[in-house]
Amino acid sequence: MKEIVIVTERLILKPLTTVYLETVNAYALCPDNARYMCYLPYRDSEETLEKLQSFESEWNKDHPDFYEFAVLFNGKHIGGVTLYCEDGAGELAWIIHRDYWGKGFAFEAAKALIDYFSKHGFTRFIATCDTRNVASYRLMEKLGMSRKAELGGRKNRMSEAESSEYLYELIIK
Repeated sequence: MKEIVIVTERLILKPLTTVYLETVNAYALCPDNARYMCYLPYRDSEETLEKLQSFESEWNKDHPDFYEFAVLFNGKHIGGVTLYCEDGAGELAWIIHRDYWGKGFAFEAAKALIDYFSKHGFTRFIATCDTRNVASYRLMEKLGMSRKAELGGRKNRMSEAESSEYLYELIIK
């Protein structure tokens, strides 16, 4: 497995693998934690394990399509941050356990991915969020991203109804 470890002032980002099954379940099975997410909450621990196994497989590729990182604070796994490789751009995503919301951890983790991957050839980063997810779009703006569009057709896993999403973008020069 390719081992990319990113260290920030407060966080360590490490590959998200099956080692983190229980701590991923703490946020990925929680409806409150994932109410605006397209692919969460997971149904059960078995689905979490399947996802983590797929993340491990991706890490083992020579050229992964995405990078899933565990976000560690003081040695404790508190969330995840992802970079999807999309047509020359990096699409960012994050989730932090609700006990750690409002402390800047998602910003710090996402900023670390931007800093790391911009040094490895990425010059464009995008992110999307449900239009009702004020915390996420404020985080995108804090990262220096600009809102480019409001799109319909978003399907969050916890809802039968479609919603809208914002698309944000950051160009690194």
